[in-house]
Amino acid sequence: MAEEPRGSWFGFGFCGFGQALGSGRGRQVHSPEPLRTPGAGADVRRVSASWSYTAVVTRGGQVQLSGAADGAAGGCRDAWASEALLVVLRAGRGLGPGPELQAWAPASALRGEPLWTHTLVPEAEGADGAGGEAQAGALPLLPGARAYVSPRPPFYRPLAPELRARRLELGAEHALLLDEAGQVFSWGQGRHGQLGHGTLEAEPEPRLLEALQGLPMTEVAAGGWHSVCVSETGDIYIWGWNESGQLALPTRSLSEDGKTVAREGEASGLNEGGPEVRRTAGGEEGAPAPFIALQPFPALLDLPGGADAVKASCGSRHTAVVTRTGELYTWGWVRLTPAEETVAGSPEAPRPPRPGPVPSPESRVVNFVLVLVTPKELWKGMPEASAAGKVRAEPLGAEPGGGRF
Repeated sequence: MAEEPRGSWFGFGFCGFGQALGSGRGRQVHSPEPLRTPGAGADVRRVSASWSYTAVVTRGGQVQLSGAADGAAGGCRDAWASEALLVVLRAGRGLGPGPELQAWAPASALRGEPLWTHTLVPEAEGADGAGGEAQAGALPLLPGARAYVSPRPPFYRPLAPELRARRLELGAEHALLLDEAGQVFSWGQGRHGQLGHGTLEAEPEPRLLEALQGLPMTEVAAGGWHSVCVSETGDIYIWGWNESGQLALPTRSLSEDGKTVAREGEASGLNEGGPEVRRTAGGEEGAPAPFIALQPFPALLDLPGGADAVKASCGSRHTAVVTRTGELYTWGWVRLTPAEETVAGSPEAPRPPRPGPVPSPESRVVNFVLVLVTPKELWKGMPEASAAGKVRAEPLGAEPGGGRF
């Protein structure tokens, strides 16, 4: 896998299970705090964050879990955490031909036998240079970029030979693939516009995003039901569901006020060739305040000061990017206290969400991860995670939510 740059790791957000290593339980971390890595002076290769637990992989091959799931194991090259499965790429056991992909129940603490295993043969890994050193990408994309791993059966899913994948990201119900030429493909469910093809239709197979043709991309990220990509020139393109301002467009959170009114002369739904625009009561001088619920095409997003982006990541309903100068910008879902709501803007007169910088702790941000979760109100009959009942205030639950990914 492509290793993360060396440096210190920081975390912030909800950590009621202690999933931010060493930060404690039952609290919100509102600003970046150093993560306590496993072992004194451990050199972290990758951090993979799910809702209720975190997996940390060191350059020494150790994977350490913290939060609702705990445990540790050695001989690991990569790990990918989700509420449904913990996927680990380990050195092959015995005299096997290649590394072994293992799928574990998070509650197993990496003890006993995995739920499923798959040995990657050298041909599947892909040889790179002299000595046949395997070329590896970050999970869920498998080494060799010929298949990916899913949190739902079938766990191993091959990709078409013509798709030369460089990166693959999974949302709650959709997938994004960035190929070696910088083209973006999407497939899966599209009911929130997260595929970027201008419709709400599902796509069973990878489909090229025609709106981005001729614009080589370097990064893709999939949220619960929204998508982001970053171009070679540092531009941000974003599309999908805007329920909590995760697109940095005017919004009214459905969790605060579900009453919407269609634009005059239009039915509520997708407008031809553009976003779904709805209105709420309570705008200026009694006029409905417009907001964008869905953005089915990639929209260009400008950061304050015209900053160029280099990396992007998505949680279920929030987004973050890192700029060339090392600034971290975040926007989207946030649970505020009553006092903070007064400062941020009242529900009757919401302010359009704006990307806001998160100051790095006297350092330059080089990478980050966000947690993918599913809002409880959107489970639609899905069973709760076993640990979800322990959280009292946050309407968040198991991940992912009802899709095929």
